[in-house]
Amino acid sequence: MTDYKETFQTWQSADLPVDLKNDLANMSEEQMEEAFYQDMAFGTAGMRGHMGAGTNHINVVTVAKVTEALARYIDEQGQAAKDRGVVIAFDSRHHSTEFAIEASQVLSAHGIKVYRFSSLRPTPELSFAVRFLKAFAGIMITASHNPKEDNGYKVYGEDGGQMIPEAVQAVIDARAAIENPFAIQKDLNEENVQIIDDMVDNAYLAEVKTISVDHELIEREGAALKFVYTPLHGTGQYIGEKALQQAGFTNYTIVKEQAELDGDFPTVKKPNPEDPAAMALGIEYAKKEQADLVVATDPDADRMGAAVRLADGSYQVLTGNQIAALMVNYLLTAKKKTNTLPDNGAIVTSIVSSRFASEIAKSFGVTTFDVLTGFKYIAAMIDRFEEKKDYTYLFGFEESYGYLIKPFAHDKDAIQALVLFAEMAAYYKEAGRSFADGLNDLYEQFGYFEEKTIAYEFPGVSGHKEMADLMTKFRNEKLEKVAGQLVLATQDFASQTQIDRVGAKKKMPQPKANVLKYWLADGSWIALRPSGTEPKLKLYLGVVADSKKEADEKLAAYEKEMAAKVQG
Repeated sequence: MTDYKETFQTWQSADLPVDLKNDLANMSEEQMEEAFYQDMAFGTAGMRGHMGAGTNHINVVTVAKVTEALARYIDEQGQAAKDRGVVIAFDSRHHSTEFAIEASQVLSAHGIKVYRFSSLRPTPELSFAVRFLKAFAGIMITASHNPKEDNGYKVYGEDGGQMIPEAVQAVIDARAAIENPFAIQKDLNEENVQIIDDMVDNAYLAEVKTISVDHELIEREGAALKFVYTPLHGTGQYIGEKALQQAGFTNYTIVKEQAELDGDFPTVKKPNPEDPAAMALGIEYAKKEQADLVVATDPDADRMGAAVRLADGSYQVLTGNQIAALMVNYLLTAKKKTNTLPDNGAIVTSIVSSRFASEIAKSFGVTTFDVLTGFKYIAAMIDRFEEKKDYTYLFGFEESYGYLIKPFAHDKDAIQALVLFAEMAAYYKEAGRSFADGLNDLYEQFGYFEEKTIAYEFPGVSGHKEMADLMTKFRNEKLEKVAGQLVLATQDFASQTQIDRVGAKKKMPQPKANVLKYWLADGSWIALRPSGTEPKLKLYLGVVADSKKEADEKLAAYEKEMAAKVQG
């Protein structure tokens, strides 16, 4: 194994861009070790992290290296795979354009066809483009909703979903075999690169047009519905506005400051619609306009957040689980009304998302399928439905503000979500009710569901080992009670086994994953999962109660006890 100091010296002597040379010149010993102790982790969602010099950071060298690995994998699949090619898109972050061009030139040097957008586009459009162009793979340069210091590299398979684990492992193995990342061949003339823009935009928007369920409702209310939209300095505005307008929603205001494409994201700490602070400027606009709602998309427009107006004129920022529950209820209600609700309907969600939407779906006779975290697992379930024709896909979501209504994209799609959310707002407006009224109706019918996610950071060289040790500790100690509630069943997704209180075992259908989930006697659940792309251990809590007060008390009690176990 090469010492990190040797790798550092190799980089020092390489022909690097000025910004990377400056990074190297200013590194402390501690920074040097962090930057060079490993190749950046490449998981099932690709790689994501700080930009800067080093093998453990995102830069032109690490992008070229992983692209060379992908190119070698495609070479092994034969000429047909090379001819089908790779689609590349990128977001508004610093160096995104540069990284996209770097990837293009590496692929082109292998004689692999490349389709690249000339300017930034949303992640879901990249997913769609892979399918539309019948490409072999896709690359998205984005760090999604991460802070401005980060960027990332996602790889997609031929179905438009994130690349399957077996293919990812092949890329990881190929990357490990590259001895000299500075000797990678690049086609500076881009002989195999084709620029794609309007053709794919128009095809994607034609599909988005089919998202609307109740066209007569939009004709009656769409032009009058008043709302605010913010793309948070990212890719959503261009396509998002076109999608809203073609659906019939024209009475909206764009947050001007956040419509500017800027990788510094100057108006927010983090460009993340999960964070209420990121919605603050949009809410200010909404108050001035007396708008019914605010919708926000993250920089690569795969996540959507929303804030809705309450009776007192204030605005409530909805959680991802609340948005999903409202969407499922509206979508199934509208389909039932228009006689388009199939007998074999299904929604798909992750094992760490709320049970709220699942209970609503059940009341319509719609089945819920639970998959591992990562939208590629929802995409894989869609593929399964299409192959076996046993279920009709209706909706997919993750608690982290990701939704997919129609599977012409195979990743979460905030542009689709924008259109459906606006239609749902028109539905409540026509009925003389607010989103809050609608949410309370659902709580009264199905119980008060509330969830919380806490991320514990484990940075640096020792972080991954500390997380692994913690997961081993939880497996060995076996929780019996949490805050006085009995643990009725423990699900260990690493062993694909559920064990109940009397020791009875049941095999679980999901693939192996480093996740533990506990089901409590009161219907609540707790899950632990190390992030695949960030040095974080995530604790998920989900409760159901008869009131918000009782739900808050449960969450607080479970969080306090679990935090002590994680941090102690």
